[in-house]
Amino acid sequence: MDRYVCPACGYVYDPEIGDPDGGIAKGTKFEDIPEDWVCPICGLSKSEFEKM
Repeated sequence: MDRYVCPACGYVYDPEIGDPDGGIAKGTKFEDIPEDWVCPICGLSKSEFEKM
């Protein structure tokens, strides 16, 4: 599964980890995250993330 990085702060979304604090279970592909999800560090929108 692909990882995605927030260009503003460098946070990496890793599907192996998910975003438990944001309600995203581990094993969730980036494509399957709701569109209103934002970076848990800086709040940048999902659409701004870049594939690693």
